[in-house]
Amino acid sequence: MQTDPIADMLTRVRNASRAKHPRVDVPASKLKIEIARILKEEGFIATYKVAEENRIKKTLRIFLKYTPDRHSVLSGLRRVSRPGRRVYTGKADLKRIMGGMGVSILTTPKGVMTGKAARRNGIGGEVLCEAW
Repeated sequence: MQTDPIADMLTRVRNASRAKHPRVDVPASKLKIEIARILKEEGFIATYKVAEENRIKKTLRIFLKYTPDRHSVLSGLRRVSRPGRRVYTGKADLKRIMGGMGVSILTTPKGVMTGKAARRNGIGGEVLCEAW
């Protein structure tokens, strides 16, 4: 039994990216699909899809993105809020990641969104992870 499925997903993506794998499979959930959606919108992964093996088990397949010289586009991925230490931020305290080159992913009352979108909407929330 996993205690932190989001950290498991991020670790799988980080390890597959460093090993230059074309794709990685993780067990799917609504929150993981939303994180993958944001990573795709921000250009860190090529695409993703949800594959149903049977009615109960769904798999999130993430296709990684590389530069023409085989360097990973995703250079860093870090879990911020964990089950043992939740990290919440208000709208005034949202910080930029890597001088604006990275993205923070938050869960807010209006759904999962980037730190930039949360700042634009004037809301705060729980900081799930950071990618750069």
